[in-house]
Amino acid sequence: MFYLGVDVSKKNLDCMLLDSTTGKVKSKSIPNTNAGFRQLLEWLAKNKAPNANVVMEPTGVYHEPAALALTDAGLMLSLVNPAQLRQFAQGLGVKTKTDKADSTVLARYGATQQPRAWQPPSKSARRLKALLARRDAVADDLQRERNRQEAIDFGQSPEEVKKSIAQSIAFLDAELQRLEQMIEEHIDSDPDLRNKKDLLETVPGVGERVSSNLTALFAAKTFNSAEQLAAYLGLVPVQWESGSSVRGRPRMSKAGPAQLRKLLYMPAVVARRWNPHIKAFGDRLLAKGKTKMAVIGACMRKLAHLCFGVVHTGKPYDPNYALQA
Repeated sequence: MFYLGVDVSKKNLDCMLLDSTTGKVKSKSIPNTNAGFRQLLEWLAKNKAPNANVVMEPTGVYHEPAALALTDAGLMLSLVNPAQLRQFAQGLGVKTKTDKADSTVLARYGATQQPRAWQPPSKSARRLKALLARRDAVADDLQRERNRQEAIDFGQSPEEVKKSIAQSIAFLDAELQRLEQMIEEHIDSDPDLRNKKDLLETVPGVGERVSSNLTALFAAKTFNSAEQLAAYLGLVPVQWESGSSVRGRPRMSKAGPAQLRKLLYMPAVVARRWNPHIKAFGDRLLAKGKTKMAVIGACMRKLAHLCFGVVHTGKPYDPNYALQA
C-alpha cells in the first residue's frame, strides 16, 4: 500500500511517497497549481501508485484546491489535525522541521494510524461557503466605511473626502444586497440546503445570517454528535488546573472558526431571553453562581446543540421537548 504525505505551502506541495510494504520512499515537489496537480497524478501513475492514500494538514485556503483536485481524481485523502501530527512526530523522535521531513511524517502517520477519509463538500456547498465569505468581507468593509463617515462628521474633512466615502458606502451597500440575494437564491435552488436552513430557523434565536452560515457548515462537514459540533466551533470549556495550587477558571477553548463563534454571540443573548430551553439552562447556571459571561458562553454551546438536533433529526424545534431535563 502506498501513502503520500503532502506538505502544503502557498506556492508548492512537497510530497513523499511511502511504500508501506518495502519502506521505500520517493520525494517530489510540485507547484500548488492545477498544472501541478496533474503533474502529481502522472508521477503517482509512473510510480505504480495511482491509488495512493493521501495525507495532508489543513492550511487555511492553500490546501483546499489540492485536496479537491485529488479527491475528484478518485484518491482517498485524509486531513490530519496539526496538533496530533506534532505529537506523532515527537513520538518518532523527529526534531527536524523541513518541508521534506514534514511530508515524511505525514506519510508515516497515514501508514500507521490509518486516518479516516475526508469527505469533500458538494459543489453546491462550496459555492455557498464562497458566497458567504464574500458577503462577510463586504459587510466588514461597509461597517468600516460607515465608521469613517461617522468620524469625519466631527471633523473638518474636505467635501471631496465626504463624497468619496458616501459613494463607497452606496456601492458596498448595493453589493451587499446583491450578494445576499444570490445567497438566498442559491439556497432556494438546492432542496438539501433549503431544508437545513428552514430547520435551523425554527430554533428561537437563530436568524437569517446564522442559519445561512450553519447551513454551509452542515453541508460541508459531518458531525456525529452535538458535542462534536460544539468542539469544532471552539465552544467547549477547557479546565485550567495543575497540582494543588493552580485552579484557574474553565475557559472556552476557542479552537474553531472565530467567525462562527462571533456570529453565535448575539443569537445566544437573544435566545437567553426567548428560547425556553436556553432560558431555563441559563437560569440554572446563574443560580449556581456562574458569571454572566460564562453563562453566555454556555448558552452559545447550548444553541449549537439545538441546531445540531434539528438538522440531525430532520425535525423542527420543539419548545416542549425534554424541557424539564
